[in-house]
Amino acid sequence: MFNFLWITEFPFFEWNEETQHWDAMHHPFTMPMDECLQYLDTAPEKVFAKAYDLVLNGTELSSGSIRITDYELQQKMFESLGLTDEEIQAKFGFLVDAYKYGAAPHGGMGIGLDRLAMIMCGADSLRDVTAFPKVQNASELMSDCPAKVDDESLDILGIKVVKTEE
Repeated sequence: MFNFLWITEFPFFEWNEETQHWDAMHHPFTMPMDECLQYLDTAPEKVFAKAYDLVLNGTELSSGSIRITDYELQQKMFESLGLTDEEIQAKFGFLVDAYKYGAAPHGGMGIGLDRLAMIMCGADSLRDVTAFPKVQNASELMSDCPAKVDDESLDILGIKVVKTEE
């Protein structure tokens, strides 16, 4: 039996006992629900995000959100998190500056097909359903990856390997 569930309208902020401040629950780029914008300054606990998860039998398959594309709102969200104008510019200036020129509404999600296959097959581990699973050191035993790449392939990709002495 497969039980799918959509989880929507996540709380945007969570109270941080250690710092005594409201923090972004996921990340500060998620669009708040329109009806919650009025609470940004007065009641952060009432702000919910346009975020969503797809869950199958208790396992998260996918997570996503609609992103903020409005310069003033993004700036306000950063300020709500306690960032100064200098910090916003240093950490995210490229993003907020781009919004001054306009950005199309966007969002999305990515589904974990390996997780979906694991649940549908009744497997206990992702390694049981992954064609070429990696082991602890990130190597893949079936194809000897990572492996050396020949110079011709590197040239095609425009990649140069520079060896340095330690």
